[in-house]
Amino acid sequence: MMEMNQYLDMFLEESKEHLQSINDHLLVLENKPSSMDEVNEIFRSAHTLKGMAATMGFEDMAKLTHEMENVLDQVKSGKMAIRPDIMDIIFQCVDILEGMVYSISENGDGRFDVSEAVNGLRRILKGETASTQAIGDSAQNEDPIAQEEIPFDEYEMTVLKQSIESGYSALWIKTTVRNDCVLKAARAYMVYNSLESVGEIIKCIPSVEELEEEKFDKSFDLVILTHKSEEELKKIVLNVSEIDSAEIRTIDLKSEAKENKKEEHEQSLQSPKASDQSSANGNLPVTGDSTNGQKKHTTSKTIRVDIERLDVLMNLFSELVIDRGRLDQLAKELLNGPLSETVEHMNRITGDLQNIILNMRMIPVEQVFNRFPRMVRDLSRELQKNLTLQIEGAETELDRTLIDEIGDPLVHLLRNSIDHGVESPEERKKAGKPEMGTILLKAFHSGNHVFIEVKDDGRGINRAKVLKKAIEKGIVSEQQSSSLTDKQVYDLLFSAGFSTAEKLSDISGRGVGLDVVKTKIEVLGGAVSVDSVPGKGTTFLIQLPLTLSIISSMLVDVGSEIFAVPLSSIIETAVFDKGQIMRAHQQDVIDFRGKVVPLVYLDRIFQISEEFTAHKEQISVLIIRKGDKMAGLVVDSFIGQQEIVLKSLGRYLGNVFAVSGATILGNGKVALIVDCNQLIK
Repeated sequence: MMEMNQYLDMFLEESKEHLQSINDHLLVLENKPSSMDEVNEIFRSAHTLKGMAATMGFEDMAKLTHEMENVLDQVKSGKMAIRPDIMDIIFQCVDILEGMVYSISENGDGRFDVSEAVNGLRRILKGETASTQAIGDSAQNEDPIAQEEIPFDEYEMTVLKQSIESGYSALWIKTTVRNDCVLKAARAYMVYNSLESVGEIIKCIPSVEELEEEKFDKSFDLVILTHKSEEELKKIVLNVSEIDSAEIRTIDLKSEAKENKKEEHEQSLQSPKASDQSSANGNLPVTGDSTNGQKKHTTSKTIRVDIERLDVLMNLFSELVIDRGRLDQLAKELLNGPLSETVEHMNRITGDLQNIILNMRMIPVEQVFNRFPRMVRDLSRELQKNLTLQIEGAETELDRTLIDEIGDPLVHLLRNSIDHGVESPEERKKAGKPEMGTILLKAFHSGNHVFIEVKDDGRGINRAKVLKKAIEKGIVSEQQSSSLTDKQVYDLLFSAGFSTAEKLSDISGRGVGLDVVKTKIEVLGGAVSVDSVPGKGTTFLIQLPLTLSIISSMLVDVGSEIFAVPLSSIIETAVFDKGQIMRAHQQDVIDFRGKVVPLVYLDRIFQISEEFTAHKEQISVLIIRKGDKMAGLVVDSFIGQQEIVLKSLGRYLGNVFAVSGATILGNGKVALIVDCNQLIK
C-alpha cells in the first residue's frame, strides 16, 4: 500500500478539527432537531473524515463514519427525524472516533471493534430504536456487510479497476463458520490461505491480524481478484472443515462509481464550502470534500507550523535577549556614542521581534474551551440536571505552553460546579430559581495577565460546613475559626486533602483535589481564588501570565548577590525608616497604606551576610502580593526593571525553596528568580 506516513500529522490535525466540528454541531442539533444546516455540517465533516481515513488505510474509522453518513443521509432526505436515541449513538460514535485518533497519535494502529456501533446505526436505519449500551464493547456484527458498504480507498479502487480491465473477476466472499467451531482462527487462516493460492486478496474485514487473534464472531469478509469462477471459489471455501456457508458476490465498479458520483453531486449542491483538495488540505490525497472553507484558486494566507519550530525560535531569541543585555552593559561601560546608538537601535528591533514571536505563540483559549460543552452535556445527563454552559471571551489569547497546561484545572473546576455547585431541578424550583442551571466560562485580558472565570448560579459554599470540616481536619482551630472572614473560609477549600463531600463521586466533590488545582496554577506563575454568595452561586477566578518564556522583572541587590523579582508579583517599591518597623506575632511588620504587612528578609532566606543592613537607617522594600495576602521583601537596593529570560534550574535543583528559575544577566552573571508565591505562603 502507498506510503502515507508523510501525511499522518496532517491527517491527525484535520481529523481533530472535523471531530470537534461534529461535536459542536451535534450540541446545537440536540437543541434544534429540525435544523438541516447543522445536519449538513455534520454530514460534510463525517464524509470528509471517511475519505481521509480510507485514504490513510484506517478501515475501522472509515467503516464507522460510512455508517454515520447513512443515518445522516436519511435525516437530510426527510425520511427520518432526529430522536434522542439517534443523538446518543452518534455522540458515542464520535467518542469512538476520537479514541481511534488518539490511538493513532500515540503510534497505535487505530484499530477498534466498531461492530456494536455499526449495528446500532443499522438498527436505526431499519426503523428500530437504537440501544447505546456497551457501544465499543466486544459485541460482534450480526448483519451481513453489503457489497457497496466495503470502504475502498483510492489505491484499492485503482487496483480493482486495472485488474477488472485485465480480465480478472473482483469477488466479495463472506465466510461463516459453524456455531460449534472450536478453532475459529485456524479455520479462517485455512480459508485465507486456500483462496490466496488461486488469486490476490486485496482486502480482509476484519484484518488478518484480528483473524489470527479470533477477533470476529461467526463470519469474516474477503475481497479477491481471480480468474476462478464463483462456483470454484465456493467449493474451495467449503472444503475447509467447520465452515457453515460461503456467500459470494461480484463487485460491480459501475454501481460503485454511480454511488460515488451521486455522493459527490449531493455534496456539491449542499456545500458552498467544497474546495480543491490540494489547496485546502496541503496536497493530502483525501477522498471527499473539505470543510476548510477555501475556494478554488484562492491562495491561502495562513500556514501550519510545527510548534516545536516555534519553541526552537523562542529559545534562540532568548539567547539573543541575553546578548542584547550584555551589549547594553558594554555600551554603558565604554561610553562609546556609535556603539550606544547601535545598541539602542538593536533594542528597538529586538523588542519588535520579541512581540512578533510572542504573538506567534499565542493561541485562543477557544482550543481548550471547545471541549467543555460536550463534557457539560454528558455530565448533566448523567446527574439528571438541567444545565447550560455559557462561554465568553473564547478569542482571548494565551501562550501555547499555558494552553497545554490549563485544561486539566479547568476540567476539575467545571466538574465541581456541575456536581456540587448547581442544584437538582427540584431543589432549584423550591428555591425559586429557574430549573435550568447556568455555568459561565469566561476569559479576558487585564494588563499582562489573562483571567479565566468559572462561575455557577448554584447553591454557593456553606460556610458552616467548610469550617466544621476544617476544624475536624485540624486545618484551623475553633478559636481561629471565629475570626475568619468569609473569603478566608472559602480559601480553606484549597487546603491539601480538604473535602466537604458527603460521599465521594467519580465526578467531583467540592474541595476534592482543589489543592492540586491551586498548585498547578501556581506552578504556571498564576493564582486562583474563590468567592461565593450562599444561595446565589460560586466563582473561581484564575489569573495567569501571558507568557512564561520572557518576563519583566525588578533586579535587586542583596549583599553581593543580584536577584530578579517578577513585576507581576510586585505592587510597589518603597523605602521605610527603621523606626517604622514594628513587631507583631514575633515578626517584623510595617504599616503599608493602613494594612499590616509582614517583612521577609531575603538575606536570611538565602543565608547571605546581614552586614549590609546593620548600619543603614532605612530599608528598601518590595511590596509583593499573592491573592489578598501581601508581604514586604527587604533588599539592599533596587537596580531597575529588565526583561529577563526564564531558565530552568534542571532536575537536580528543581525544588530550591523560593526560587523559580534563573536568568543570565548582561555581565554574564547568573541571577536567581525569586518565587514570591512560596515566600508569602
